[in-house]
Amino acid sequence: MKRNLILKTLVLTLSLSLFAPLSIISYADEAKPIEQNLPDINAQAALTMDLETGEIIYCKDADSKRYPASTTKLLTGLLFAENKEKSDEIEFTKSAKEQPEYSLNINFMHNNMNVGDKMLADDVMKGLLLFSGNDTAYMIADNVAGSSEAFADLMNKKAKELGANNSNFVTANGLHNENHYTTAYDLSLITKAAFENPWERETMELKEASININNSKFIIENRNLGLGKNGNIAGKTGLTNAAGGCLAAVYERDGRKIIGVVLKSRQLDNADMTKFNDMDAIMDYSYNTSKQTYKSKDEEVGTADLDYKSFGFFGPKKTITVPLKLTQDVSYYQNDINDKESSITFTGTDSSAWKLLFNKDTKLTYSTRNHSEEVNGTVDISFGSIFKDNIIVYISTIIILIIVITLILLIRNMINNNRRKRTRYRRKRRY
Repeated sequence: MKRNLILKTLVLTLSLSLFAPLSIISYADEAKPIEQNLPDINAQAALTMDLETGEIIYCKDADSKRYPASTTKLLTGLLFAENKEKSDEIEFTKSAKEQPEYSLNINFMHNNMNVGDKMLADDVMKGLLLFSGNDTAYMIADNVAGSSEAFADLMNKKAKELGANNSNFVTANGLHNENHYTTAYDLSLITKAAFENPWERETMELKEASININNSKFIIENRNLGLGKNGNIAGKTGLTNAAGGCLAAVYERDGRKIIGVVLKSRQLDNADMTKFNDMDAIMDYSYNTSKQTYKSKDEEVGTADLDYKSFGFFGPKKTITVPLKLTQDVSYYQNDINDKESSITFTGTDSSAWKLLFNKDTKLTYSTRNHSEEVNGTVDISFGSIFKDNIIVYISTIIILIIVITLILLIRNMINNNRRKRTRYRRKRRY
């Protein structure tokens, strides 16, 4: 009997040792996050953003300092559009004459343009955004601000207004300068503003255009080689040795517009399509990806401090801290920026604890960089929690009420006794 018991114990121990590791592995597998099928791109920094909502869909090193090259001209064109009209005449300036190719003066006019020559503003804009003329950028700078230095000040002021706080601009055309830099995120904000400007947008949408220089007509082609393909409807290219291949673009598919930026991609020459392929890859990902659950329904997402008076409309003013819970799932695009910066906050700061006791539904705010939205939640408050928070006040009040009522009853009883005594005394005197 004892021998059988020992054998059974050994078998049980062996079974547990064999199957226990399997259960641990299963648990670990279930705990793994879902792997995202991220695009494989050459660009060192990239970002996509929903044009309408501002939501960041995809990012790769999007806050790192990068050189923007000629994508700078999106900001130059925006300031031009905000300060000049299409029909204005723009003067060719000394600083424009000094710019290297690619320039209208060198590549089309064989360096025969003279300081003081005039061009139609609309032609200057086309030369800036389609041909990416380095001289046109300085024509704009000098004619808008009086000098390239003053124009750089305008560029930096405008960038800050747009929320591009990690950028600094020195040159109007983006030719390399150590202190001339941006980030993929900042450039997406600039691209959005440029696209929302009607003059700049309609220029970027052109595959080619005719311009007039000193009474000679020239056809210039858009350097955005992806334009009209895969949903690419507008954009601006850039290239320097330090910046690598750069591209800022707007895509539209099925009525939905997404902004894309790739910086420091490979570009061996003007025919190299690597940065355009990178852009297509991050756009394909962005249009096909789905939002993930950030927080689930019934999940506690924080606390709220609610002011109230112990007896509703009177009594000592107090503050109670209560849990906040969601009454819906909250979804987001999973990426490094949203993972770090997403939060859910309580917006009903003026609500009284008593009011929320009878109507616990409330609005919360989900927010992340450049995007926020209202979500539904509830305040987890009960009469018991208010009572517990005021137990000393309520017990003291009850004791005082009991004392007051007791005193009133005693005084009333004494008055009645005195009345009865007087009544008996009067009766005795009658007899």
